[in-house]
Amino acid sequence: ERCDQVADVFMLGLITVRLYRYDVKNGFILDGYPRNITQAKALNEILERQGQPMVDVLRIDLDADVVVQRIAGRAEQEHRSDDVEEVVRNRLRIYTEQTAPLVEYYATKGALSRVLGQGTAEEVFQRIMSVLLMHSES
Repeated sequence: ERCDQVADVFMLGLITVRLYRYDVKNGFILDGYPRNITQAKALNEILERQGQPMVDVLRIDLDADVVVQRIAGRAEQEHRSDDVEEVVRNRLRIYTEQTAPLVEYYATKGALSRVLGQGTAEEVFQRIMSVLLMHSES
């Protein structure tokens, strides 16, 4: 747990520095952060201090078996040894334990949108863009 706390503090420092740069004043996208409730609360504090509202959190819904299949395909194409099924299933277990609670956390704040991750990359991209465009217009 101590290692997780160090990682949280380190990541928060990196995010904080980045969010105070001029080029993010009109908005930004964070991919893969926050990964747990502690990080989410710390991010909210930073955004409140900056007067930068969090507009939306996007969750891409996809069946775990499809995730494993896609990553196995990536491992084969890119010759990645870290994307074996055992490692991927462990990542999914960690996601379920630490990151999945963020879905409810952001849903209760009214800041959660969901996108179906099934289909081609282009189809998923178009779904994501429609959510982002909808929020940029409001």
